[in-house]
This record gives sequence, C-alpha cells and structure tokens, in this order.
Amino acid sequence: MDAKMDPKLETLHRLAREEASLGDMPIDVALYESLGRDPLEPLIGGGNVKASLGFFGRDPGREEVRWMEPLIGAAGKLVRSGVHRWKFGVDAPDFEAERAMASEVFFSNTVPYKPLGNKAWSVRVKRRFYSVIASYLVDHWAGQDLITLGNVAFHWFGLNASREERNRFKAFWEGDGRYQASFTLLLESPLSAKQKEIRLHPLPHPSPLNALWYPRFPGLLEQRLTKLSG
Repeated sequence: MDAKMDPKLETLHRLAREEASLGDMPIDVALYESLGRDPLEPLIGGGNVKASLGFFGRDPGREEVRWMEPLIGAAGKLVRSGVHRWKFGVDAPDFEAERAMASEVFFSNTVPYKPLGNKAWSVRVKRRFYSVIASYLVDHWAGQDLITLGNVAFHWFGLNASREERNRFKAFWEGDGRYQASFTLLLESPLSAKQKEIRLHPLPHPSPLNALWYPRFPGLLEQRLTKLSG
C-alpha cells in the first residue's frame, strides 16, 4: 500500500484486506504469489478519479494482477483501444499507449480480487465488498457516467436494492436496446452516507470468450463514447 495514500482510501483498502484475510473466499493465491503480488492487496480501482467517465468490470484477471491496474488484460485492451480512438481518432500504437488511457477515464470492478479459475464471485462475496466499492464510487470518483461491462457488472448496482428497484433493473435488462439505453440510479456510500446519481451505460463483456458480442464490442463502445461526448 502506498504510504502517501489518502487516509479515506486507505480505510477502504484496510476494510477490503480484513474481509479477504478471513480466508473463506477462493482468491487465486497461487497466481498472486507467482507474480510477486500480495494476495490480500485489493485492486479497488484505478485510472483518473477526476474523470467524468468510468468503466465498471467484473473482477481482476491475470494481467490486472500483474500490473495492479483494472481492465488491462485482453478485455481491457479492447476498452482502452476504444478510448484511444475516441480521444485521438486513431488506434493505440502500442501497449504503453493503451496503458496511458488510465489518465483519461476511471476504472473499478465488483470485487477487488481475482477469483480462482476466473469463476464469477458469488453474490455473498460481492455483498461483502459492496460497501468498499460503493464508497469508492461515491466518495472518491468525481464522475457520474459509468459504462458497465456485462450483466454481472450492471446487476451489481442492484445488490442492495428494494424489490421494486430490482424489478426496474430486471425490466431494463430484459428490454430491447439495453446496449443503447441508459439507466439512472441513486448510489449511497455506506461509509459516508453521501448519495450520488449514477448513470449506467451497459455494454456486453468484451471477453474473447464472448463469441456473440466480442466482434461487435468496438462498434458498440464507439456508439456509447460518441453519445456521451456529444
């Protein structure tokens, strides 16, 4: 942990470590250790916390652990390349140019640890880290527009919702055009009790394993970015 970290952000890291140190969730410890990383060090987010636009993914993968940066693996490169084209009109020439897109947007994810076998974290685990992530989004990120990647990332925002609100999430997701429409909600920080309006802009998860949507992702991302910058 950075010794100069903001005390409020340090609190979030401490809370995440305390949960992870209970040892009752399948963190991919072997991978962390093989990459010289601390398996208890959370990857809560990254990028530019002052950016108006953010991306919200499922959880870290191998490359995210390697670099301790969100969205920098195969799926993340697709996102970062799209941001580069949006900002500069051309493809990113190399990995470092893709990496530099962290200065333009904000990144976070549902659970700050890589799961064993890349299996999605259970609802129980997501709820355990909900207060950390929600507080990070409300208290530390300055923006309001968040592009969610996949159904897990989108539905994370309904974890603690009322039945009526969960029905609103369900109706939106099952409706036509969810990858063109937007969803607005009020998110509260469990630590500060502050509230902030968040506008979710869903996209499919950009994994190469997502055969249906992977080829279409760059075009969908471009549409989102164009609309948000208009």
